[in-house]
Amino acid sequence: MSMKLFFTIGALFAGLGVGLGAFAAHGLKARLAPEMLKVFEVGVRYQMYHAFALLMTAWALSRGTSALLISSGWLFIIGTVLFSGSLYALATSGIKTLGIITPFGGIAFIAGWLCLAIGFWKN
Repeated sequence: MSMKLFFTIGALFAGLGVGLGAFAAHGLKARLAPEMLKVFEVGVRYQMYHAFALLMTAWALSRGTSALLISSGWLFIIGTVLFSGSLYALATSGIKTLGIITPFGGIAFIAGWLCLAIGFWKN
């Protein structure tokens, strides 16, 4: 079940990333200050990276299940919501305190990559 779930969420995150990137380039360009547009684009970039990480996690799970691999998938999802989500909210609202959330997403990303590496190695 985790393999299908992570693949599906990864594909959805990738599609959403394409849509958000296009929205930023065409819909937000005239509405946001250049520095806030860059913040939004960083959110899109990391969402896309971790959409592919979820697809890799699904592939790794197709070769064998482990708690570390499953943890990596959840950490990538949590990281995307916290990191990219907080950057989207910061860029569009201008509420600077939302930036406090972003590092927690980054920590989840790093932990996810470590779990993926160790989990695949042990599997």
